[in-house]
Amino acid sequence: MYTIYSGQNAAHKQQYYKQKQQQNPIQPLTFVLVHGSWADASFWYPVAAELRAKGHTVYIPEYPGHGDDPNTNVTHGMISKAVADYIAANNLRDIILVGHSFGGSIVQKVAEQVPDRIKRLVFMNAFVLGDGQSVADQFPPPAQQAFEQLRKASRDDTIMLPFPLFRDAFVNVADLALAQQLYSEARPEPAKPAFERLDLKAFYRLPTPRSYLYLTEDNVLPQGEGYGWHPHMSSRLGMFRLIKSPGDHMTYFRTKPALLAQRLYEASRD
Repeated sequence: MYTIYSGQNAAHKQQYYKQKQQQNPIQPLTFVLVHGSWADASFWYPVAAELRAKGHTVYIPEYPGHGDDPNTNVTHGMISKAVADYIAANNLRDIILVGHSFGGSIVQKVAEQVPDRIKRLVFMNAFVLGDGQSVADQFPPPAQQAFEQLRKASRDDTIMLPFPLFRDAFVNVADLALAQQLYSEARPEPAKPAFERLDLKAFYRLPTPRSYLYLTEDNVLPQGEGYGWHPHMSSRLGMFRLIKSPGDHMTYFRTKPALLAQRLYEASRD
């Protein structure tokens, strides 16, 4: 049975939706959001604002080599320890630990360090590494070679993407003006953590529930056999919840944060 509302009974319509919301209340969750490469904690601000507006608690840790930290001589271990220490220092429990992009590899190592504090892991177009792999391993050989060349060309062991690559791979659904704005906010990424091979045996022994949130227009990894976010990357999680949403790697975090917040909630709720 369907109810049709006219402009004359808007109050009735509002009451109807209020009752529906009461029947299906939002489950308040505590999110810890971990950003990826060529970004800092502010990357999450629009999505975090939407989550908080829905009654959720949100934490966004910054990690070494990013934000205001000028040191680019950082390791993956330093990064994951900083996030784990942040969680412990704030006495956070029953958290939804979310990793985007490179943040997926961070989430894997953080989960090993504070497993009793995590309610669910959510990988959002994020790297899920196999034991002994590095993030750089996940790209086709030509891309790996390009990253190596960019790394060697820098003075401080960082990688800065050329704009054409950033525009077509990371923000492919954005208009040119927004693509240029997002590129202007990026800073060179410390290279070392992406090339470190990680021991993930402990991660793969954890029983922590896992979700994969897949943004379907993301072009950072080739879509197809042997690469890609889903199912290539996601299948490494074993049993997991899959949520799909339109979006590329970065654009909707700025232009459609309410949509991503809703999909993130769907990936995280009980």
